[in-house]
Amino acid sequence: MKKYFLSFLFFAVFVIINLHLIGCEPHLKPSFGKEDEIFVLADSTQWENYYEILSPIFEKEIITPQPEILFNLKRIDFSELNKYKNRKNLLIITTLSNSDQVSDYVKSILDSASYQLIKSGNEFVIRKKNVWAKDQVLVIMASNSIEELRIRAFRNSDNLLYYFQKASDERVMNNLYNPKYERKELEAKYLKNYGWMLYIQADFVEAINNPAEKFVWLRRSPDTDMERWMFVHWIDSVNADKLNNDFIIKTRNEMTKKFYKTMDDNAYVEIAKENTSLSEYNLNGRYAIFTQGLWRMNDFSMGGPFVNYTFYDEASKRIYMLDGSVFSPRYEKKSLIQQVDVNLRTFRTKEELPKEKINELLELLEK
Repeated sequence: MKKYFLSFLFFAVFVIINLHLIGCEPHLKPSFGKEDEIFVLADSTQWENYYEILSPIFEKEIITPQPEILFNLKRIDFSELNKYKNRKNLLIITTLSNSDQVSDYVKSILDSASYQLIKSGNEFVIRKKNVWAKDQVLVIMASNSIEELRIRAFRNSDNLLYYFQKASDERVMNNLYNPKYERKELEAKYLKNYGWMLYIQADFVEAINNPAEKFVWLRRSPDTDMERWMFVHWIDSVNADKLNNDFIIKTRNEMTKKFYKTMDDNAYVEIAKENTSLSEYNLNGRYAIFTQGLWRMNDFSMGGPFVNYTFYDEASKRIYMLDGSVFSPRYEKKSLIQQVDVNLRTFRTKEELPKEKINELLELLEK
């Protein structure tokens, strides 16, 4: 998904709420539902105003060949709250000046200090996890008036989106990770030979391993209608000044022209520049440039979305490029590119790995 327009700044709004109604219960059952659904508890008479505030934040269009949006907002009535308490993403929105069931409910669960913070305009967001279900996100947005809510939401839109995106990415990664089916032999090989590792699922295969070009390509479900590709490319003995937007576009196109091509070499993959965005990103604590957009064959025969992280590693004096693509003409691509995206973020250099992990992997090569 995203970052998908992500902000890597944490929105430091933590409000203590009265837990007698929405407290975290032990032994919660897992939350369920689609990752891209946000169920919004809101008064029906004010929904049009609330939707105008929320839609630009959560229903942003993302870059895939067909229009897809990050999250789908679905209003629920107060009478339906119990029915939806076990969903992954919940949002409650209201104004304190209203006198409706949702507003009364929010007022009833706030302690006096929290109520005064919102009333004074100092806070407008309450965020909780695992309230009614495991791995669930609950956000309460409240303010004195619609206009005040609109202004605060606009100013903090990136952080509001970040709450849900981060939680969704964590759930996706938890579902992807399975040590029983992990390709540890490949992870160990790359760690020993190249000094880095990436989590590799059992159904990924090594398509290309080219030490001379410093390029590794992994494929999942090759030659199907639901392909996922990841590649790692690195450049040794370079200066950090080399890292910029033009360098990233040029380097990716060079790599895909060389390795992402048809069997007869008549066509190759390139970036569709008109649908590309580049932004700064905090990748596991280091500065990176995040690129997302569309790839296409240069003969326009096929295409799909891609994501790319490029960064400079001071310890090894290397520039690393981590790239993921999807080819899925018959299926929604949003969830697939999100899977590839979170997988790329498992990348670690040898210096970043604990000794126990290094020893575990390298011992596999000795057996």
